[in-house]
Amino acid sequence: MKIIKDKITRLELREMSVKMFGNLVKAVVDIDKEIMAVDAELHSDEEAELLGHGSKQADIWGINLYPELSGDDFIEFDSMINLRPSHNNRSRSVDDLEIQAKIKKIVNNLVKDD
Repeated sequence: MKIIKDKITRLELREMSVKMFGNLVKAVVDIDKEIMAVDAELHSDEEAELLGHGSKQADIWGINLYPELSGDDFIEFDSMINLRPSHNNRSRSVDDLEIQAKIKKIVNNLVKDD
């Protein structure tokens, strides 16, 4: 598992995806600290790692990255950790479009093309 604070390349993500799931990398993004954890079997493991580094539960969201794809297909908003009725998120997705936009911006800032 890795916490990304600066940059990661698509090549690195592709290498992670081959080891783990073949075409995707699970990631958890902290929308306040603008960092993400990657390269774990479960979003919950990445969530725990970020919480251990001072992230707040309300600021972290699970996503999947598809390093071979681009545009809207690169990021998938789907994780069990996103189920938070107490925060008005009643699905595995990220229901708030403003939060989705923040996540996209953070991921695009952290992931650089090869």
